[in-house]
Amino acid sequence: MKKNYDKKIVVLRKKIDETEVLEILDNKKTALFKSIFSRPKKSDIHIHSVKLYYECILMISGKYVANYFRKATHSISVNSNVSAVVLGDDIFSVRTKSNFKKAIVGKRGKNKIDLKLEEHVFVENEDELTFDHHGREIKFPFKLNSKTTENYPNRLLEKNSSNVKNSELTHNDVIKKLQSFLKKPLEDEVRKLEEEFVLREISEVYVPIYEARLIGPKKKIAIIRIDAVRNKIL
Repeated sequence: MKKNYDKKIVVLRKKIDETEVLEILDNKKTALFKSIFSRPKKSDIHIHSVKLYYECILMISGKYVANYFRKATHSISVNSNVSAVVLGDDIFSVRTKSNFKKAIVGKRGKNKIDLKLEEHVFVENEDELTFDHHGREIKFPFKLNSKTTENYPNRLLEKNSSNVKNSELTHNDVIKKLQSFLKKPLEDEVRKLEEEFVLREISEVYVPIYEARLIGPKKKIAIIRIDAVRNKIL
């Protein structure tokens, strides 16, 4: 496997600030504590804390290439008066017809010959996988460009190091997952297998997430998470 890959660190820019988050919480907080029989007043619910976290999404891309020989059988049709086909040093006889088929097609029907040969197969699979903070495979929901990403990602992460949530997967974990995804099961009888996995890039994309802790009646606690990029409650 070729491990000469690029590692990128990307931090997405948040589109809302804490003031806007507090407004969202004020509008949504009663719904978090409502029940079939009651709905508390806003004054009964206290916003205990609001923290901004940066959660890591891992993106990995690569390619699997292989070539090998496999056994295969190819059938050809020949005239009814042909009994065998000579291919190199091998002789392939016609397939025996059943009595039922003889009765239907008669003597003029085409004969079938099964050629047992080898195929030289070439495989090239290339793709990209994305995993969320907990290691679950997802579709990447963000756009990456100069307008959506921070100019100094490493500096920002260092400044907020206590609020950075790294992925639960290591780079080796996602490499194995991509290899397993790209390399499809091979046939049972394969020879002269030559294969290679090329790892192109691993990106760590950090998403700003506001996490709020609210305390309601009877000291019940609710956690609400807000995606600061898409302005979306998670």
